[in-house]
Amino acid sequence: MRADNHFTPAERRTCMRGSEDSKEVIVQLEDITRSFGDLTVLDGISLEFATDEVTAIVGPNGSGKTTLLRVVAGVLGSDGGSRRVPIETERPIGYLPQDPRFRTQFSVDETLTYYGDLLKASVDVEASMEQVGLLDVRDRRVGQLSGGMRRLLGIAQSLLGDPPVVVLDEPTSGLDPRMREHVFDIVGDIASEETTVVLSSHDLAGATRTDYVVLLDSGTVRRAGTPRELIDAGPNDSLTAAFLDSIPDGPAVQTGTRGES
Repeated sequence: MRADNHFTPAERRTCMRGSEDSKEVIVQLEDITRSFGDLTVLDGISLEFATDEVTAIVGPNGSGKTTLLRVVAGVLGSDGGSRRVPIETERPIGYLPQDPRFRTQFSVDETLTYYGDLLKASVDVEASMEQVGLLDVRDRRVGQLSGGMRRLLGIAQSLLGDPPVVVLDEPTSGLDPRMREHVFDIVGDIASEETTVVLSSHDLAGATRTDYVVLLDSGTVRRAGTPRELIDAGPNDSLTAAFLDSIPDGPAVQTGTRGES
């Protein structure tokens, strides 16, 4: 990790793990590019995600976070570069989109059973509900759930089939501070069970609880490292300060609020 204020352009393109890192790399992106028409959204992204770790992708609105997560999850292809996921299982990656849509007339149990039935492997719906704290409301209809409970339902859906990688797009968006803390507690528990978790978030306080943070801006990686490394890399006393120091023109930082990514 560099000690100066910014990566060089070449370094922004490659944030691969060093040989001293003994953790198993489970997802690898190399020189990923993605454009929509004339707009380049991802520009030469190289990242590795290790097992037992939570990686937070943070950045201002429009930085490419959602596009990057969709590429990691395999629901969106890239224009260039390579994505490697050396996993042989029916559901290698569980994915929670930023705005999940569930049938409001279904109960929590019915919703998860429906998605579980789409998988060939045996699925423990009850364990999924218990893991996120929804077991006591298993019979409640989705339309009667609070916003936080719907987020938990989305996380539970992403866990069905025990995927070794879980990708969560803004899992704390629009939630109150207590529910955000609860979600990050759940995320930590998921990673502790030999699972790779990649999430995007505007909640920089929550991101300090993750293992690895990627600061994304204009489709490039400005910085990447542990929260402590990013804070210590410059005259910063918080991850928010490191964020503002790394992003040109000092954009406003949102904390736990909804916004396009």
